[in-house]
Amino acid sequence: MTPLLENKTALVVGASRGIGLAIARELAHSGASTILASRNLAALKKEAQALTAAGHRATALQWDVSDRDAAPLLPDVDILVNVAGANIRKPFEQYTMDEIRSIVEINLFGLAAVTHRVGGRMKERGSGGKIIFIGSMMSLLGLPFLTAYAMSKSALAGLTRSLAAEWGRHNIQVNCIAPGFILTDLNRAMWQAPEMEHWRAGAQANPRMGTPEDVAPLAAFLSGPGSDYITGQIIAVDGGYSTTAVWPFEP
Repeated sequence: MTPLLENKTALVVGASRGIGLAIARELAHSGASTILASRNLAALKKEAQALTAAGHRATALQWDVSDRDAAPLLPDVDILVNVAGANIRKPFEQYTMDEIRSIVEINLFGLAAVTHRVGGRMKERGSGGKIIFIGSMMSLLGLPFLTAYAMSKSALAGLTRSLAAEWGRHNIQVNCIAPGFILTDLNRAMWQAPEMEHWRAGAQANPRMGTPEDVAPLAAFLSGPGSDYITGQIIAVDGGYSTTAVWPFEP
């Protein structure tokens, strides 16, 4: 069978680790010529070489989305996956304005700039395309001590819907994945506390912690032809956290 994404070029921004890396691997395994982009060129080269050695098509590209002057040369891209992000957890009144600006700069303005460039080129080409933002539960609801992050991720949800409306006539589908509690290097320490594990077990239908590999298949689906009539959606991958709760009652 022909791989789902054969003859497609995918750009994954924020692909050096975690969810971004899992998505890049999934897209490469699905046949796409995959560009892994982030600030960490050494990590990208290692992963791209491993994918190439396994018979897939992958290249590494250094790109710091917070640097407005960074404009690496790119081929025409059919699939853009925006993953890059940053976070600081603290009470709102303890944030400095510089910390808020830094988080929003990376999570929102940086990805908007990438999409402005790559998505704009998709529109000019007239061949359609797929754009996927990696949002968060904070794109859908609120949790404490994440206000700066929530500002940026909520804005990504709005950007998704508006771009979907604007570019739909050009056969460009724009969607946002909202991962729930996914264990990565960025949050591993937070989940070491036993009370966090106990709380999560009662907070969602599937009590286990999520992994980046739980998110990647949806990104691959949204990158392929099966999602041609899906656009403007914020889709949670969260074990049911945003829609369910459990209790100890047994009938």
